Amino acid sequence: MSTIAKPHAPEPQSYCLDGREVDLLHYIYMRPDIKELRGNPQKVLVAIDEYHSNHNMLINVGAVKGAHITGLIAEHKPSTMIELGGYIGYSAILFGDAIRENGGKKFYSLEKNPEMAAVASQLVELAGLRDFVHIMIGSSDELLVELVRERKEIDQIEMLFLDHWQELYLPDLWLLEELGVLVQNKTLLVADNVIMPGAPQYLEWVKGSPAHKRVMVEKLNLGPLRPNPNLIYETEVPVFESDWGKDGLAITKVVGEVKA
Repeated sequence: MSTIAKPHAPEPQSYCLDGREVDLLHYIYMRPDIKELRGNPQKVLVAIDEYHSNHNMLINVGAVKGAHITGLIAEHKPSTMIELGGYIGYSAILFGDAIRENGGKKFYSLEKNPEMAAVASQLVELAGLRDFVHIMIGSSDELLVELVRERKEIDQIEMLFLDHWQELYLPDLWLLEELGVLVQNKTLLVADNVIMPGAPQYLEWVKGSPAHKRVMVEKLNLGPLRPNPNLIYETEVPVFESDWGKDGLAITKVVGEVKA
């Protein structure tokens, strides 16, 4: 029997978690135009992009894919948005500002690494989004349960950005299915890095028919998870050129549910 188990976090790669994220903070706060950055999300993002281009490359979503997602935010106008994997806060600033500009109420950024959450908090504060962007530290599954079942702050997912470890995309989606917060014709899921490094099982699930997903459920050891294979998704995967090569976003809509 195949297994989907919660993986151990991989060893830090050469392009992240090697001190460059803290170096980014020093770079930004030593800039001669630091006063102009305060309270200005777009200028903070430009400063991060300049660090990425001129000093050390960062693994945040970046300007190209980011612009595509802010277009989706403008189109769908969610009142709240959740991201799984906050890293340095680039996407929290970009998408949080877009949510606010389109009449939304709150952006949740869930980040497991407390050092990255600290960096993100400083940059979100600098951008003037402290009261709008809520950074939570912990594992994605535990924090999702906390938001939905314990705090009861979330009763439906309007827009979700998955950008943590790709091996967790599918288990976290299954958890959301079990929690019953995915809403027909309302929920929009956006998953990054589905081509590089890739998220094949996640794509198989969101592109699969209910019958195909039932077969997947039979073959996989789900542990305590109780996915809903009867949900019907529509998924497109636009491809973008990035500094790391070709990559794609999986953009998934919840369009219906068949009876079991």
